[in-house]
Amino acid sequence: MALTTGREQRAYPAPPVPDLTPGDAIAKAEAMAIGLIDRQAETENRTYYASDTHAELAKNGFYRLLVPRRYGGYEFGIDTFLRVTMALARGCSSTGWMYCLGATHALAAASLFGERAQAEMFSGGDFICPATIVPAGTATRTGDGQWLINGTWGYCSGSPYATHFMGHALTFEGDGPPAPVLFVVPRAQWRRLDDWGRQLGLKGSGSHSILVEDAVIPGHMALPGVHISEIDIASGTPGAALHHNPEYGGGPLSYMNMEIAALAVGMAKGALDVYEDLLRRRTTLLPPIVSRGANPDYQLWFGEALGMIGTAEAALMNAVQQWRDTCALGPGAFTKERDLRLAAICRHVIKLCWDAVEGYLFPTAGSSSVRDGERLERVWRDLSTLHSHTGLAVFLPTIALRELTRARLGLAVTGGLSS
Repeated sequence: MALTTGREQRAYPAPPVPDLTPGDAIAKAEAMAIGLIDRQAETENRTYYASDTHAELAKNGFYRLLVPRRYGGYEFGIDTFLRVTMALARGCSSTGWMYCLGATHALAAASLFGERAQAEMFSGGDFICPATIVPAGTATRTGDGQWLINGTWGYCSGSPYATHFMGHALTFEGDGPPAPVLFVVPRAQWRRLDDWGRQLGLKGSGSHSILVEDAVIPGHMALPGVHISEIDIASGTPGAALHHNPEYGGGPLSYMNMEIAALAVGMAKGALDVYEDLLRRRTTLLPPIVSRGANPDYQLWFGEALGMIGTAEAALMNAVQQWRDTCALGPGAFTKERDLRLAAICRHVIKLCWDAVEGYLFPTAGSSSVRDGERLERVWRDLSTLHSHTGLAVFLPTIALRELTRARLGLAVTGGLSS
């Protein structure tokens, strides 16, 4: 069965689960996460999740949660997508990361690009599109209005099963400094490099580099002068007008940080699961020898971590609701200040998760529980590696906070990663 829609009356593949609801999607992710726990080492050794996991994600419709309905997607909204991400990361950090950062960019594609580009990008049904925000390589205009793309982009999470790649290149036109170009290249025009897996954590996240050599793409698949973290959406977006859905006109900077925050919450909840199991199964190491769950110190440590992670999740979901409410107000509501303030909330969501795991769960679980390959050890490594993400380690604690204050005080905002 196929959907027929749009001015061109093009047929699009129907969703794999026609009557799927947001609640169903979240329940399927929670059930799926249980089976991911025992496959974490396998996923790390492979550097990405298995083909049968990919097939199950596709069968459940997870690669279409953010794809517009007119193209055979579910268009459920970011709250459902982030809940699914959180559930998968709770079972396996690498799988959650790889899934999220592959499937999430349907939102950007459906928001920022025009109808012709979207019709091509979403023509295959499932949309898996790793993206990077650091400009690399070059984009050169050809004489017939197309673009020639060359370069290598690192940390392309989700690349093993990807259908597209979204990146930023630099174009050198005129006498001024190079300008960014946001572009999308289909899978047939790039190659994944075998250069992932030696990092401290997230070894199975499929974050390989992508090599693009002499790829020629049509003009409508590139947005010159656009960097996704700096784009001004105050006057609206092509996607919000096309789909009549305000969530295709939301702040991209804050949403990018919500993705990482959801992953952090999912990972931290996985660590809590391990620690709770230890409370039930293990005894104290020093007299009086009792169940850890009956020991006041372990009760305190677990309770503190439980409260911190619960607070992080509550703050994230409130930020998600603020994001959606702001979208509903229409163009102009998503100011730079609002976008940056939501991003700042996400920073503290991630800090709470890290402080709970690093400060309470990891050091008190016992050395046998944090040996190489143990689930808690892996979560600690994965959260540590999450902190090496440029957006979290460099942008959020420095540039974003300064820009937020400037925006709040009505001072000039220089904008984004180039600040």
